Amino acid sequence: MRRRFFIGLTIAAVVIAVYMGLNYFEPSYAVNPSSDISLNHPIEHEMNDVYGFDIWGVSVSAIEAKELINSEEGRDMLSLHNGAVKVDEEFVQEGRNLFYEETFNNEEFITDVLGILEGPLSVINIGKAVLKARGEGTTNLKVELAEDAVIGGKSFKKGQTIETGLDVPKGAFAPLGMPMKFSDGRLKAGISCAACHATVDRETGKVIEGAPNADFNAGLMMALATNSTAYFTNTDVDAEKIESFINHQDWMKEKELGQESFVALPDAEKLEDAVDRALLAWPRGNFDSTMDLENNPTQIPDSFTLGDHPYGWNGFASIGPFKGLTALNNNVHAQNSDLLAQADQSDELFDIEKERYIGTLLQNAPNPNYRYTNSVEEKPSERLARVDHNKTVYGFNDMIRPPTYPNISLFTPNGTVIGSEGHTVLEELNALSAYQNALKPPSDVPTYTVAEATGREVFDRAGCISCHAGFSRTNNKVIPNDIVKAEPSRAKAFEDSIKLLKESWFYPLDTPIPVPEHAERVKIPTGHLDMDQVKLTLAQGNEGGYKVKGLVGLTFSPPYLHDGGVAVGKDKASQLGLTGTLEKGIMPDAYNSLLALVDRDLREKVVKANKKSKRLQEAHSTGEGHKHWVDKKNGFSKEEQDALIQYLLSIDLEKEKQAENE
Repeated sequence: MRRRFFIGLTIAAVVIAVYMGLNYFEPSYAVNPSSDISLNHPIEHEMNDVYGFDIWGVSVSAIEAKELINSEEGRDMLSLHNGAVKVDEEFVQEGRNLFYEETFNNEEFITDVLGILEGPLSVINIGKAVLKARGEGTTNLKVELAEDAVIGGKSFKKGQTIETGLDVPKGAFAPLGMPMKFSDGRLKAGISCAACHATVDRETGKVIEGAPNADFNAGLMMALATNSTAYFTNTDVDAEKIESFINHQDWMKEKELGQESFVALPDAEKLEDAVDRALLAWPRGNFDSTMDLENNPTQIPDSFTLGDHPYGWNGFASIGPFKGLTALNNNVHAQNSDLLAQADQSDELFDIEKERYIGTLLQNAPNPNYRYTNSVEEKPSERLARVDHNKTVYGFNDMIRPPTYPNISLFTPNGTVIGSEGHTVLEELNALSAYQNALKPPSDVPTYTVAEATGREVFDRAGCISCHAGFSRTNNKVIPNDIVKAEPSRAKAFEDSIKLLKESWFYPLDTPIPVPEHAERVKIPTGHLDMDQVKLTLAQGNEGGYKVKGLVGLTFSPPYLHDGGVAVGKDKASQLGLTGTLEKGIMPDAYNSLLALVDRDLREKVVKANKKSKRLQEAHSTGEGHKHWVDKKNGFSKEEQDALIQYLLSIDLEKEKQAENE
């Protein structure tokens, strides 16, 4: 009955859309959980640490702001033009709505270029799976495939059930973070922040806001898309591989006619197969967010962000509003969901000519209106321009061109900036930052228990405090990988960005979108930066480093480390590493995974289990590094080890402040 109602509702919406004209009516749906189905809705708790102003990363409390507003100089300082962002309940709520609903038009790239719904993963079967699961909710939507396919050398059969890792709250009609929209006569799926940075509680079916989606199977879902080549830069498919897939005759034809008339493109099937093989190696809960032509996805982080700056596994988001958090949010939307935005940088960053880069991404697009073929006398950039609404940058997402474009900066390591017409620059991204800084893990206990307080003492004695300091349990530093001794690939992900790096210029925050042609420009403050730390982030003259992660919300974020490799299930004997947990559909246990983080004997077993998997080796996911042991060999008893882990699982900002004042 419910299924018939939902299908009938969808059909009715489509009929109305057609009748009224598709350009004027675009029905859509996204899950935006109300407070009664959220375990930690931010408006439900005190946010004195959040309210006030942010001025290019410097926080001004609400109390301080009241004093400043009484003078003309103070009012000027708190103006949007001078970079002051007012954070109040309304702004946090705006950010929350964006977190769940806003795609910045990435459904166009994801559906019409990537083809996420065109292959074995069909929208009808996703809908069926949602209806089946919505009664109690699920943390791992299981979907039947709509057709047979061979993906990356692996056979998939029609009717076979795959685990997507998508979360569906109790009573919802779609997965978290997967807004659906009827546009241009087609149903399109996009991705919002919530797909990766919110999850469903197994016991209640309610949403835990800010907790990472630890089993999101992004690699598999993209591999099942019909044009996963659109994500080749996030794998190990580089210029040399692409050139090896280009027919010699096409090379000669391009040389003879020039790219104005013909662009030599790689064999679409061979390239697709190579990309699919790389994507299928991604561990669940991981996503490769860098275009370094290495297959090295990182673990999806939590969004309990207050005090956890700089942001990113290597601290690359370190300047601008909210201490770099806005720069991180921009990177997610301006780079990770529309790779056409890097067209003007492809020659420098990927050693691939712009026209070949665009043509490669579009030649197998499922929507014929977006597909490029070199059999017609049209350059790929000209084809893209005919369907792209952006006039200043390449790509379908809602993006603007910063003053540094096409170069990059520490604020815009991807080159472009997300922002929707009708808003001011960074308005939406700053609202997202304000919302994330307001998030706290669910907790009914206001203070540490006796065991947790004992664990806090062990934490100090073991030396953890030397790096994991402050209320968020981070010293906000990047540590050289020579010291961390983790898998090195990700630490060097920004090594080539120096080729295009310029000073961080932008626009005053009251600048409207579209940005006026002669808009004023301002330099984003960078005086607080330690240049040795910047060199570590960019891996310049060193092997790079990893940022000291804050420890708030560890209960909700196993497995651990930047590669998500430290994973142990409920059974410490058999459920070891990613091979014994997530790769088998078993969620890691937070307590046992933290035990593996601090106990060398258990960690050795975890790393050994991971290294048995060729796929995990290809994705650089081993669980190595961070060899700071709190175990018997270092003089700590089992009781002390247990107390430490109980403390780690209970850390939050308010408890830390109270403990510090006692």
